Amino acid sequence: MDPRSDQNPDDNQPVTLERSVVDAAVYRDGRRIETPASLAEIYRELPGKPGTMAWIGLYRPAEAQLVEAAEKFDLHELAVEDAIVAHQRPKLERYGDTLFVVLRAARYLDDVEEVDFGEIHLFVGPDFVLTVRHSQSPDLSMIRGRLEADPELLALGPEAVLYAVLDAVVDGYAPVIAGLQHDIDEIETEVFGGDPRVSRRIYELSREVIELQRATGPLLEIMRALEAGFQKYGTDEELQRYLRDVADHATYAAERVDGFRQMLQNILTVNATLVSQRQNEEMKQLAEAGHAQNDEIKKISSWAAILFAPTLIGTVYGMNFDSMPELHWAFGYPFAIGLMGVVCASLYFIFKKRDWL
Repeated sequence: MDPRSDQNPDDNQPVTLERSVVDAAVYRDGRRIETPASLAEIYRELPGKPGTMAWIGLYRPAEAQLVEAAEKFDLHELAVEDAIVAHQRPKLERYGDTLFVVLRAARYLDDVEEVDFGEIHLFVGPDFVLTVRHSQSPDLSMIRGRLEADPELLALGPEAVLYAVLDAVVDGYAPVIAGLQHDIDEIETEVFGGDPRVSRRIYELSREVIELQRATGPLLEIMRALEAGFQKYGTDEELQRYLRDVADHATYAAERVDGFRQMLQNILTVNATLVSQRQNEEMKQLAEAGHAQNDEIKKISSWAAILFAPTLIGTVYGMNFDSMPELHWAFGYPFAIGLMGVVCASLYFIFKKRDWL
């Protein structure tokens, strides 16, 4: 049966928990002793049997399916509501003897250079673990296989499952951090290379870093809360060491992500400065081009005015009227030529003095 089928094909039939069960098992002393076909069978195996626990994995269950599980395991209605709605921030809450933990997993998609985020909810009771996934990551089958291969660890009970899931989620941040570091290195090269598309990429990467920060930051609070309850709830010493190791890795991941956000802010500032400098250079070049164009226009206008003067004089004396002064004057032609020369020379010196030529 496809675990992703969280809707009943026949709406007239009742929805059962088994439609969304990815895997369910009962363990005793760290070893799988039964793979029940129904929730009722799982519940019958638990009461009054020391060293026995159940682990039920659900994938995108319907509301009725979670309600059924909540009735069997006496889960708090507020925690169940959060698990139904999903899209919760990472947190740890205690309802009686049951822990409710929300984690945000992440994986780096190399082909599109993006970060894909998942969400998992855990109900950790004295003798059971109920995991609710709303995305494909993290892959709990690998976590289950790892624990089943280490019966001594699994024999530590539901807290061992919580540790293994926490460890897998935190370890999953390492390739994401490496991928983001590679993207930031590429962006730095693009910024100084003048790539016009880099601003958009910085914005998109900043959003991913903020999302990762929202996933890693609350983990530190979760780990502190778990550590604070070590003595009160009698957590095994070996398991305490494992959880402290996860806390160290979570701290490292959170610090790296915080550093990425600061780096991207600095890169964005540098990019804005470089863009402003390029715009200033372009404005300067446009101003210089405009100034050179004005000089050319001045020269053209000046020479046009100089050439227009003799044309005007020649046109006047070329109108062929009978009664015009100087038409029959012996010095009329030299006078007209001289007048053209004087006007042209005067205009030339005037324009030259004004730096138009």
